[in-house]
Amino acid sequence: MAGKAFRKFLPLFDRVLVERCAAETVTKGGIMIPEKAQGKVLQATVVAIGSGARGKNGEIQPVSVKVGEKVLLPEYGGTKIVLEDKDYYLFRDGDILGKYVD
Repeated sequence: MAGKAFRKFLPLFDRVLVERCAAETVTKGGIMIPEKAQGKVLQATVVAIGSGARGKNGEIQPVSVKVGEKVLLPEYGGTKIVLEDKDYYLFRDGDILGKYVD
């Protein structure tokens, strides 16, 4: 799933690199939604993760999500990163609100 761009960029510590899902442009009834009326997409797919953060006792605590999982993001926050003309966002593991399970 990770392409050549991710060989050049790996998140450190408890950081998670995500790709936001595409916004809905058509309703279920077939009506086109204007760009200004579309809400901010809060669902994303994890594309790369860091090794984890060090705890108080010095042990590394792994990141709570895995590559390929769908997660729920906060409305604000994250750092935008452009890799090979695609937009990705970098979040701390603790900033991710939850993950979707099958």
